[in-house]
Amino acid sequence: MNNSIPLFGAFLLAGAAAALDYAESASASVTGSGDRGLVDDLVAANHVLYRQGVVDGFGHVSVRHPGDPARFLLARSMAPGLVTADDIMELDLDGNARDPRGRTLYVERFIHSEIYKVCPEVNAIVHSHSPSIIPFSVTAVPLRPIYHMSSFLGAGAPVFEILEAGGPATDMLIRSPELGSALASALGKSAVLLMRGHGDVVVGDSLPQVVFRAIYTEVNAKLQAEALRLGQGQVNFLNAEEAANATETNNRVLGRPWELWKQQAAGRD
Repeated sequence: MNNSIPLFGAFLLAGAAAALDYAESASASVTGSGDRGLVDDLVAANHVLYRQGVVDGFGHVSVRHPGDPARFLLARSMAPGLVTADDIMELDLDGNARDPRGRTLYVERFIHSEIYKVCPEVNAIVHSHSPSIIPFSVTAVPLRPIYHMSSFLGAGAPVFEILEAGGPATDMLIRSPELGSALASALGKSAVLLMRGHGDVVVGDSLPQVVFRAIYTEVNAKLQAEALRLGQGQVNFLNAEEAANATETNNRVLGRPWELWKQQAAGRD
């Protein structure tokens, strides 16, 4: 009887070690290079965007595979604020998962796959239903950079009209490669694309940059709406040179807010 106690303890330790090994190997196998840091940053990006009010139970963020530009990392279909490392999946540019293990894919994964397919300079993408931008997607008022933090909007924020690509009876979702391709074409070289009556897509060359842009797109929309109200439609926006220079400056200090947001999302603020 006494011998069974240490045996039971050993069994528990072995089980715990096996579970830890499985979690670590699952995370490492996602990138194929053991780059746990990228998986952790993608998890953090999900949590940061939730905490900052850009996503809620819906929305998603992805990053291009560092070793293979024809693949990208995206969570399984779930609320962004609940994403863990084991929820991260590797997909190809047709939107197929490499190792699904029974996990459900986001319906709108084709937003990511089709943009990565035609935009080699894009390495990270956020799709959200960021609430303050919705009015700009359904009116004739363009979203423009109202202050230096949102200077990336100086490249314009076109509106994707799904009617033109999918006809009059879609459910407003990007459910197919064809719709994703049309959306990617509408994006062009802009950092932000509005989706009429739906949300927006934000792109960047890294996770810190795309998270920065997604957050400040929402902030800009709030400030612009208020400025338009106060100024009765008369607002001084950033000019093209100011926007370009501010964007260059901001890109040099992306690590500052990124580290802060990650710590806040981890509950260490």
